[in-house]
Amino acid sequence: MAISSSYVLFLKSPCSPPSLTTPLSHNLPWFQSRMIRRTKPISTVPSVIKAQTNVRKEDIVIVGAGIAGLATALSLHRLGLRSLVLEQAGSLRTGGTSLTLFKNGWRVLDAIGVGNDLRRQFLEIQGMVVKSEDGTEMRSFKFKDEDESQEVRAVERRILLETLANQLPQDAVQFSSKLANVERSENGEILLELVNGTRLCAKVVIGCDGIRSSIAKWMGFSEPRYVGHCAFRGLGFYPEGQPYEPKVNYIYGRGLRAGYVPVSPTKVYWFICFNRPSPGPKISDPSVLKKQAKELVRNWPSELLSIIDLSPDDTIIRTPLVDRWLWPAISPSASDGKVVLVGDAWHPMTPNLGQGACCALEDAVVLARKLANAIKSEPASVESALRSYGSERWPRIFPLTIRANIVGSALQWENPVVCSVRNNVIIPKIVRLGPLLEHTNFECEPL
Repeated sequence: MAISSSYVLFLKSPCSPPSLTTPLSHNLPWFQSRMIRRTKPISTVPSVIKAQTNVRKEDIVIVGAGIAGLATALSLHRLGLRSLVLEQAGSLRTGGTSLTLFKNGWRVLDAIGVGNDLRRQFLEIQGMVVKSEDGTEMRSFKFKDEDESQEVRAVERRILLETLANQLPQDAVQFSSKLANVERSENGEILLELVNGTRLCAKVVIGCDGIRSSIAKWMGFSEPRYVGHCAFRGLGFYPEGQPYEPKVNYIYGRGLRAGYVPVSPTKVYWFICFNRPSPGPKISDPSVLKKQAKELVRNWPSELLSIIDLSPDDTIIRTPLVDRWLWPAISPSASDGKVVLVGDAWHPMTPNLGQGACCALEDAVVLARKLANAIKSEPASVESALRSYGSERWPRIFPLTIRANIVGSALQWENPVVCSVRNNVIIPKIVRLGPLLEHTNFECEPL
């Protein structure tokens, strides 16, 4: 597909980074090269912004370079459509730990051409074990016994983002681009103003800016709702090799649960979920976070404490769990004119089903296909395509959000009698894994 004039304008605009004059980043992926460029002095930027009087025109602008944003950009790229991704941070936000992808997520990654690159780096998880807080095994499952086509792997968020980004054209992501204002023009195009003064006019805007989405707020969505519990997460590092079998290990207590799963030959992801009436103050000191996490499970199986001890400081986080229920006829639609939401910006959900990232990936390919078909056939049908995306995705997203919330609430029970019934009757005798994984069925053809 020929490069549009607006894309050429973007490449030549005053806000594009200067070309590198030394071979410092010659063999690095483009996003790392851009990060190196950002370390150069930028004292001339304010004068450049002042000199810029014209509004830059773009066909498709994606707000946010997380999983949803990069997957959407790559899906569009595979279909021959260029997009500009705006990321408010100065580089890819590759901090944090890992996330679990089930077969629906892997089908999307295969469809956009990065599945095999990621498979080579992460272990396939064979099953799961559920234990009580004293270490007693209550139940175990093998994924293939329940569904031969099931595929489960824990993936480092950093590597997933870098893999997606490295498949995009060199200047597809514009960093240090925080959104300040959104307006709609008389012809339906969207004017985006950044905090640095840059102004963009886009034919289509795709909000992928996460649970605190400014695009969602502009569209009239409420803030995500705190569900009553928070989570510690981390990534244990074993330079000589981690000793655990490729299984998800869950440990259930009263108002408290934890888990760990091998990610790679040297890394193990862990989490602790605990009840709290309010999110509480944000804590950024990793030593404090590690101490608090260990205190919660001090009498639990020793392997969990060992994994926490072996977690580098920069991998440990604590976050409140939130979601948004998209009630029919009450919540705004996924699109408003030529503005549309993808992933957590539209449907934040709790991680209890492991479907947040998977659903964002699904959104990306469904939207990309509908948008590409509309643009290539009849540009006037773009708004209809965006509405069709919302109509198709809502019946899948809404029930999953509710189910994830209910599952999490049930697992956070504090009543000792209820917990005893859960541990001695429900989990060992009633629960069947197969029906709980039916939501991972998703068909996705290569783009």
